[in-house]
Amino acid sequence: MAGGIGLSAKTSRGQQNRLRIIGGRWRGRKLSFPDVPGLRPTPDRVRETLFNWLQADIVGARCLDLFAGSGALGLEALSRGAARAVLVDESRDVTQQLETHLRTLDCRDAVVVNSAAQDFLRRGPGDTTYDLVFLDPPFRQGLIPVCAALLEEKGWLASNALIYLEAESELPALPLPNHWEILREKTAGQVCYRLAIRRIA
Repeated sequence: MAGGIGLSAKTSRGQQNRLRIIGGRWRGRKLSFPDVPGLRPTPDRVRETLFNWLQADIVGARCLDLFAGSGALGLEALSRGAARAVLVDESRDVTQQLETHLRTLDCRDAVVVNSAAQDFLRRGPGDTTYDLVFLDPPFRQGLIPVCAALLEEKGWLASNALIYLEAESELPALPLPNHWEILREKTAGQVCYRLAIRRIA
């Protein structure tokens, strides 16, 4: 579980980390998240760049945050006008904290799910498709192609859905579905982050 993208964090052992929402209705709000292995904080500027890329598409979007971690991406999306978000994480400590965040923010437009992302995706979406997916799993576990395939196979995505992808920078290429097109790509240190679109007429 990654989900630490764009955090201002205190990382001293024994203390809880903190994230700051950087835009929208909850701008400036600071929220804590547990010290859980695999949750990697990265600079605010990366999240700022990502939501600049998304600014024309975020309002009213249905969002799926598959490795929610701190909740920075899903909560930022909601703060900036997303209609709904589903926050998925396999750590019970993490999902309990996310539920606390939603209560603190008086947010009724999100659902927290305690599950491994792959297991969650295998269930299928029911009658809902998603306009925006955040896919930033732990590095070096080959999870992006697995999750991308399940998103397609199980029908999770709207026809022109946007997918945020975060991977280790040394990975030469991502094996993605043929009709996914990379729109934007940047590297920040050990992280390469991309925005893809699903091109289905």
